[in-house]
Amino acid sequence: MPLIPVATAAERQRAGELIGSWVEKALADGDWLIAADHDPDLSRWYLRMRGEDRDYIALWLTLRQRSIHQAAYVMPAPEENVEETLAYLLRRNADLVGMRFAIGEEDAIYLVGETPIRGLDLDEIDRIVGSAYTYVERHFAMAMSLGFASLYRRRRRS
Repeated sequence: MPLIPVATAAERQRAGELIGSWVEKALADGDWLIAADHDPDLSRWYLRMRGEDRDYIALWLTLRQRSIHQAAYVMPAPEENVEETLAYLLRRNADLVGMRFAIGEEDAIYLVGETPIRGLDLDEIDRIVGSAYTYVERHFAMAMSLGFASLYRRRRRS
């Protein structure tokens, strides 16, 4: 697989402006994106979306040298049925486009992906955010019911 070329300063600036304008429009368009924050020192955006199965979905978009790294928090480290939970998520990776399940800090479960800066447009940002939202919503309940079987069943009944 060829290495993604390093983006120029102008390409990185343009990507940051695109993300900023996408965020502004999404905040103005409705109530599904309920919070957004930008840390210019880290070239990182934090998005908080209203979910259905998962009450809130957190997504970080970080500009790197060549790409935009995306990471969505899915769930804490499973406490029960750890092997089954991880096997379930790894099998789901085969169906995902542009993202994959991964173990992050404190063994928490994330969806992560990389998108080249070159060629980035508003439609691609929309695809990234929409994919993160869809994948978390699609797999959260099953992953939680495996990884927190006794706790999550009780919570779902109430």
